[in-house]
Formats: sequence, structure tokens, C-alpha cells
Amino acid sequence: MTKTKPKTKPKPTGATTERKTATGREVPEVPVLTHGVLKSLLGAWALSACSAGETRAVEDHLTDCAPCADEALRLRDAVGLLHEDRDLDLDPLLRSRVLESCLGRRPARVPIPGWVTPYDAETARLDALLRDIGDSEWHAPVRLAWYGKDRPARRKSTVAGVIGHLFAVDGLVSTALGLDDPLGAGTPELSPTERTEAFWSALERPPGRALREPWRDQSHALIRTASFAGREVADLTVTYKDFALPLRDSLLERAFACWLHADDIAHAVAYPYDPPCGTHLHGMVDLAARQLPAALADRRRTGLASPARSLVTAGSPGRSLHLEIEGAGGGHWYIALDSPAALGDPELAVAQVAMDGVEFCRLVAGRVSPEEAAVGQDGDREAIRDVLGAAVSLSRL
Repeated sequence: MTKTKPKTKPKPTGATTERKTATGREVPEVPVLTHGVLKSLLGAWALSACSAGETRAVEDHLTDCAPCADEALRLRDAVGLLHEDRDLDLDPLLRSRVLESCLGRRPARVPIPGWVTPYDAETARLDALLRDIGDSEWHAPVRLAWYGKDRPARRKSTVAGVIGHLFAVDGLVSTALGLDDPLGAGTPELSPTERTEAFWSALERPPGRALREPWRDQSHALIRTASFAGREVADLTVTYKDFALPLRDSLLERAFACWLHADDIAHAVAYPYDPPCGTHLHGMVDLAARQLPAALADRRRTGLASPARSLVTAGSPGRSLHLEIEGAGGGHWYIALDSPAALGDPELAVAQVAMDGVEFCRLVAGRVSPEEAAVGQDGDREAIRDVLGAAVSLSRL
């Protein structure tokens, strides 16, 4: 008589199976779960909140069930956006990428010229910061720093006061384009510092969040007007009383000021703030480097720099300093030492200064002194001192 093998009873839902490795080490017990239960565990699995056994059961199930696998991927992506260590600041290039994608599908009838984009980007970044801060933070103290007459200068203000400063000085570009001046029609020719003081003095009460809208409206008008006019206004002269710049350089200078003052505001309200993207930072460094020979000549006339050693005719190569900027926005510039009309020449370089791009911009803005700036120096010490002094002399309120 043949004996029949007894049937194995099926394991009830929720039962577990014990397994061991070849070495005898136990592995997590895997519960036997229904499809519905496994699907309900996907959220906990994505958050790494399942037990070891449940995790193994879910992952085994995902290899066989395509719908659950797709849902698991979506949940994991969502959890990634909620990671507590993630930087909440948007990538500075995100705006450019979104615009590029949109314009790739439908080109703009009036595109923003490349020389306007740094100002567009920096005003947009600052506006995003201002949108995030509370009403009380508009009155947070901000210390403005620059160099005046070869010594440190300081001015106490507030977040709103800084926006008022940007609003008043951007008004110089507005008037050059035929737009309204925030100081009013018929305003006498004033320096940026004088314009700021006049604007602050005219306010009836301490400024607050109400300044954001007129400042942003003005920046939008500048971008829109420059974009419509395009090449016709790129070389339009903007006068700052003591000096002048073509509009293309003036908007780059205003982008530079916007970034530095946004950083001042971010520091005052304990908010992280990144430097401009490399392309825009390079343009800001280039603008400062192009201004250095004239600044050096001005300091020489007032006895703040050493005398010229080897004068050459205009447009000829002359004694130079090699300025090497490292990091984002980096590059190489050769600064003419003896005449602003001379050409910098690698063959005639008598000294070299190497600096990080952001640190160089902080020097130009007067945030650090030439002595404090962390630089690599080689060659003629007098030439190095003169150029670093000229760099910090470009700063102002």
C-alpha cells in the first residue's frame, strides 16, 4: 500500500519565513503579505520607515509588480525633495534654464540682450530673497562698508534702507534711458552717495516692505526698455557725476552692486546667499579689471600711488601686472601700470597677483582691505600694492 505525503498547510497572511545564509547567519524574517498590504507599505518604504523584514518583502514584490515599482519610484523622488539637509535656495541658473527652455519652444519677440542678463538675474535673485523675509526683518540692521579717501568707511542702515539705496542709484540709469527718476524731475547732478542720502532724507518715516514694489517696478522697466532698444542704447553714456560708463557696463555695475547688497541683506537676516553664476561673475571681474588702469592713474595724481616708471604712447604695450582670478568667473588680465592708455602685455609683466573671484569682488566692493585680501603675490611689491589699492578705491556706498 502506497503512503501519501501529507499536504503542507499554506501559511496565513502575515506569517514570516526564517532564512539563514550559507554561513549560518540569520537574515531578516520576511512576512508573507498580500498585494494590498504591500502596496500600502510603499509610502513607509520610501521614507525608510519599514522594518527589515517588511523592507525585504516590499523589495521582493517590486521585482514582480510593475505598477507598484512605478509608484515606488515616484514616492522615492518625492521624498528626495523633502530631505532635511537639502539647500532651500534655488539654483542661480534655474531662472536662465527655465527661460531657455520656454524660449526654445516659442522665441521671444523681444529677447533680453546678453549684456542685460546679469542685471536681470541679480535683481530677480534679490527679489526672491525679499519675498521670503518677514515684515520685521525689513528693519533689521545692515552695516554698509566701503573705502573712501583710502580709508574704511561705514554706514548703518536697514534692509529697507539698502533697497532704497539701490532704488536711488539705479535711477541714474533710468534717467539715461528717459524713464522717471525716483528722486523726482529736475534733480541736480548728484553722486551715488549723495543720491542715496537725498532719498533717505526725503522719506517721512523709516522705510519698510513698501519699497520693494517700486524698486522691482523700476528694475523691470530698465530691463524692458533696454531690451526693446537693444544695440541702439548699449553704448549710451550713464553719468555718475565723478565718472561715466556706457549703459552695457553700467547695468553690469548695477548687477554687481545688487549682488553685494543682497549678500549684506542675507547676512543681516541669517539667510544663505550664493555668488552669481560663473559667466556673470567673470563679467563683473572683467569690468573692474578694465577700470584699474584709470583708477591707478587717479591715485597717482593724488600721491597715493608710486610714480610711473616707463611711459609709452597710447595703444602701445607697457609695463603690466598679471591678475590671475581663480575659481568661478576666473581668467587672466594684464593691467597696464604706467598709463591708462597703454596695453597690458604678458611679455612686460613685472608682478603677479592670484585671487579667488569672489574675494577679488569683495576687495573691489571695499568689504576687505588690500592687507586682508588673501592673495598670492609674486614680483614687484610696489606694483602689487598700487594695483590692490586701486582695486579697493573703486568701492563706494
